[in-house]
Amino acid sequence: MSRTMLDADVRTAATWSIVLSVLMIAAGILAICVPLIAGVAVTAIVGWLLIFSGLLHLAFAWRAGRAGGVLWELLLGIVYGAIGLYLLVSPVAGLASLTLAIALYLLLEGILELVLSFQLRPAPGAGWLLVDGIVTLVLAVMIWSTWPSSAVWVVGTLVGISMFFSGITRLMLSVAVRRITA
Repeated sequence: MSRTMLDADVRTAATWSIVLSVLMIAAGILAICVPLIAGVAVTAIVGWLLIFSGLLHLAFAWRAGRAGGVLWELLLGIVYGAIGLYLLVSPVAGLASLTLAIALYLLLEGILELVLSFQLRPAPGAGWLLVDGIVTLVLAVMIWSTWPSSAVWVVGTLVGISMFFSGITRLMLSVAVRRITA
C-alpha cells in the first residue's frame, strides 16, 4: 500500500472519529441537561449487564466441578439476575440505589486517596492526591447528604460530564491526526 493511500485511510478514519466525537459531546450535553433520563438509561444498561452476568454465572455453574463451586455460581447467578431484574422493573428506585452505591464508592476512594497522599507525602505530586482525595470526599458527602433526592441528577450528570470530556479529548486527538496527515 502506498504512502498516499495510507494517509487517505488515516484521514478518513480521523474524519469519522471527529464525527463520533461531536456526537459524543452532544450526547454528554444532553445527559447533563436531562440527567434523570440519562440516569434511568444508565440504570437500564446496568440492569441488562447484571442479567447477562447472572446468566453467565448460571452457565458456568455446571463447569465448576465441586458441589460447593456449583452452589456458589448458582447463588451468584441468581443474585446478579435478581438485582438486574430489579433495576429494569424499578428503574427510578434502581437509580436511587446506584446513586447510593456511587456515594459509597466515592467515600472509599476519597479515604484511600487521602491515606495514599500521606504515605507519598515527600514525593512530587503527592499534594495533588491530597486535593483529589478531599474533592472526592466532598463530592461523596454532597451526594450522601442529599440522597435520595440526589438520585435525580447524580448518575446522569456524572455520565454526561464523562461523555462530554471524552468527546472533547477524542475530538482533539482526531484533529491532531488529521493535521499530521494533511
